[in-house]
Amino acid sequence: MKVKTPIYMDNHATTPVDPRVLEAMIPYFADKFGNAASRSHAYGWESEAAVDTTREQIARPIGASPREIVFTSGATESDNLAIKGVADSYSQKGNHIVTCVTEHKAVLDSCKVLERRGYQITYLPVNSDGLIDIQRLEDALTDKTILISIMAANNEIGTIQPVKEIGRLAKEKGILFHTDATQAFGKIPLNVDEMGIDLLSLTAHKMYGPKGIGALYVRSAKPRVKVTPMIDGGGHERGMRSGTLNVPGIVGLGRACEIAQQEMVAEANGLTALRERLKEGILSQLDDVYINGHPAKRLPGNMNMSFAYVEGESLLMALKEIAVSTGSACTSASLEPSYVLRAIGVEEELAHTSIRFGLGRFNTQDEVDYTIGRVVEEVGRLRGISPLYKAKKMKLQNRRQVEMKPQERAS
Repeated sequence: MKVKTPIYMDNHATTPVDPRVLEAMIPYFADKFGNAASRSHAYGWESEAAVDTTREQIARPIGASPREIVFTSGATESDNLAIKGVADSYSQKGNHIVTCVTEHKAVLDSCKVLERRGYQITYLPVNSDGLIDIQRLEDALTDKTILISIMAANNEIGTIQPVKEIGRLAKEKGILFHTDATQAFGKIPLNVDEMGIDLLSLTAHKMYGPKGIGALYVRSAKPRVKVTPMIDGGGHERGMRSGTLNVPGIVGLGRACEIAQQEMVAEANGLTALRERLKEGILSQLDDVYINGHPAKRLPGNMNMSFAYVEGESLLMALKEIAVSTGSACTSASLEPSYVLRAIGVEEELAHTSIRFGLGRFNTQDEVDYTIGRVVEEVGRLRGISPLYKAKKMKLQNRRQVEMKPQERAS
């Protein structure tokens, strides 16, 4: 099998820019360089038109209006703006927010900041598949609850939350609903009206667009959502996010959204097939391997596996020609086990053995097969020098000896 290395399988951390996206962006670095806020000449009009086109390209897949799209520097800023902006705008109505323990740090850390300001935050637990319980969510709501923030799909284990049910409950209770759709946008169907979503965060670099550009959907009617800005100066983006717009990045984001909408179904089917091939190829050759996250309600390209008796960092080092990770890129510097895996009940020792495979648009079957072979090879090698694994094998062997019939032992 001839495979070009290194192989990239960390598409939840970031994705390569699609050549079609880059092609759309290039003119806006030089020839079409105008400031989209310059409305007195053709250069500004040209850039403004490109920005307006992108608003349409983002809004269309989620059933929103282009005017409801606010550009940001990425999903982290979008999450901060949504949570802190709503908290400030609706502080007279209440001071309670409900979120989930497996949210991205951009959500969790924003909530911690609000806690220090006197807000009450409820962090919902999840079950062993990573799903929240809708009844538990309903029980957590009070007359002071102003916002529910639950991600559409988890960045580590790929679990897809029951977004529609959450939105329905939020609407029944008159509470705003924000979802971090960073990993979900362009990969699974989303519709803000059908799902009752009032605010939605997204970023370009998770869907084959450039880094440093994202957006926040903010509902403009039924209800009209008010968000206090975090950045002031100039009144850009309907006053919610001031600053000169990154026109090349915005154009890239728009093209990435357009491609994702056009190719979502075929791409999801292809990635699901590759994911299952990877899973079965590894499970058929190795024991003591565990799948983290929901077996079916997960992102098409996500596979998070724990390899018992193997240190995850050691396996990463051994697989140096394959780019995978032990969890979120935003927490990769930490030596602590993944808080997401601990939240779904994975024991600390086993959590340290976990690897996240993030399959993407440009991965091939040959790359998957190569990865299977290398993972099986290196796990076998590392377990061969593991005292714990040797002890486990010896224990099993002794148990079989005890369970054998006397004549079998004699023969």
